[in-house]
Amino acid sequence: MVPRYSTRRSEITIRRVKRRRPAGRGNSITKVLIADEHGIVRDGLRSLLEKHDDMRVVAAVHDGHEAVAAAERFLPQVVITEFNLRLLNGIDATRAIVRGKPETGVILLSMHDSGTLIQRALQAGARGYLTKHADGEELVKAVREVAAGKRYLGKSVADKVFDTLLRRVGLTRSFQSEYCDIQLRAVKLTSRHDAEQDRRAARR
Repeated sequence: MVPRYSTRRSEITIRRVKRRRPAGRGNSITKVLIADEHGIVRDGLRSLLEKHDDMRVVAAVHDGHEAVAAAERFLPQVVITEFNLRLLNGIDATRAIVRGKPETGVILLSMHDSGTLIQRALQAGARGYLTKHADGEELVKAVREVAAGKRYLGKSVADKVFDTLLRRVGLTRSFQSEYCDIQLRAVKLTSRHDAEQDRRAARR
């Protein structure tokens, strides 16, 4: 029996599923809230996450106000929200959720990986950021990392953040690469020198 709750003004859906003891993860189950304006996306994310015994989707909502209200009601460890939510966008919803319960880990999903948008999400309190091009395996990994109190950035997102930091200190990626190569050559030369010194000492 799967309880379902809905009203004319709300598309919050709740599902309680009996689950077997998670293998290798004790009794810990991560409660997840999904916020996305597209029903097919909400259903897809729910289906993906609930294939894993250590995750349970406690609610799925379609706008920012509902996301904040559901986070207060169901106290999820992780909230997955898109940027383009109705009534209250994902970044403002993130800020409100984290303000109310700072330990909540928010993962923001977006079609965009612009440095400015990523920065705004992180400043609002998001602990994870993925583009919608990420695969399901990466999302599951992100949920587990964020639930454990860590941060998670998708690869393309991490590259954007890195490039932004480099620009701030006046370095380019090519310059940094050349600098790393110089450092590596220096380490190799030092190692060779030390090895030669050891061989000479052994002959004495």
